[in-house]
Amino acid sequence: MAKRSKVLHFHLVAAFTSLMLVCPGNGIGQSPTSSNSNVTEAPTGFDNLTNDFVDQPIHDEDRAEFFEEVDTVSSGLGPVFNDTSCVNCHSTPVDGGSSTTLETRAGHTSKGQFVNPTVRLIGGTISGRSLINSKAICIQAQERIPTTETIVAQRGSVGILGDGFVEAIPDQTLLAIAQRQPAQSNNRIHGLALQVPVLESPGVTRVGRFGWKDQHASLLSFAGDAYINEQGITNRLFPVDITSVCDAATDPEDPVDPNDGLADIDHLARFVRATKAPPVDANLASQPDTQAGSKLFVQIGCSICHVRALVTAPPGTVINGNFTIPDALGNKIIHPFSDFLLHDVGTGDGIVQNGPQSTANRLRTVPLWGVRLRASHLMHDGATDSFGSAILRHGGEAGGVVGRYQRLSPREQRQLQQFLRSL
Repeated sequence: MAKRSKVLHFHLVAAFTSLMLVCPGNGIGQSPTSSNSNVTEAPTGFDNLTNDFVDQPIHDEDRAEFFEEVDTVSSGLGPVFNDTSCVNCHSTPVDGGSSTTLETRAGHTSKGQFVNPTVRLIGGTISGRSLINSKAICIQAQERIPTTETIVAQRGSVGILGDGFVEAIPDQTLLAIAQRQPAQSNNRIHGLALQVPVLESPGVTRVGRFGWKDQHASLLSFAGDAYINEQGITNRLFPVDITSVCDAATDPEDPVDPNDGLADIDHLARFVRATKAPPVDANLASQPDTQAGSKLFVQIGCSICHVRALVTAPPGTVINGNFTIPDALGNKIIHPFSDFLLHDVGTGDGIVQNGPQSTANRLRTVPLWGVRLRASHLMHDGATDSFGSAILRHGGEAGGVVGRYQRLSPREQRQLQQFLRSL
């Protein structure tokens, strides 16, 4: 694509994002008005069908063999891990969705700085990371939270449906949102766009968008991280096990298949890229109270962070240093209800991962698409049991928005909550 076309696309995206942030009349499923006729709505559905990134037999194979497969010690599981299969934590309502599964993070502060714990095992130690795995392949490797750690936090499993479209959002779009937020909020809201390394392309960075701390910008990096941290399986991006206690498998434990040149992490990234975006509840979305709640969502300022709609980069755009956006993912309108930026809304867990110390109490704006499926396990820790409570739990940067919500009439509050139940 010519340079001029790329610049034009960026301005269209920026203008559209601004419109969706401030226009109270946009309904749940409305598309933006754009002079770029190539921009279309992304496919949605809870149906395990491909978004056309790959054909259906390949998508089914990736789902069955690499998303649902159960790993064992002989295939590289452990020594420490949280579960034996991706689908165990990402299954509601279909493969790639969310769940109520929680993981544990821990650490402490020293001189105002977050410090990772040193976890003592029967057979050794693990240090340098905040994750405390819940399982081990032998008793000698089982992790326990040291009594020295004053910060202990729970985090829920996030849905990954539609994340191929999220990966394809231009950095410039997220940076533009962050730049506008102070002016839209009387200088209260300041989203942080965190530049993170793309692990498969040394020297390349992008704006992070995956994980509660925006740890990754690429789905392949995200897949490699999940394999080592959630299942204990070493791979080319993370070639060394967390601990050698009870480890008998040869690293990396996720080798490249000579038949197709792909490792399991490549198949997992391909599976996620081929998933459809979560749909809304069309019947509930059409009701007058839901439409009224949709307008209130914008009017009180929720959409400053929970951005209603975004547009992916054009097909042919190269991201992550080596991935070319195909027609199936490019020029697509998505409705994630997130800016994918880090914010301090008063619920931060105090954990620092690959960002600076200032990220300790910041969390990624949770995408609200599909949130109706986990209405009783809300927020990052799953500890909030209703939409009303979740709104009131917000503070910090969101304090002004919460104040406006509290000044709504009881009926208006119910309308806003009904809107959330339609997502």
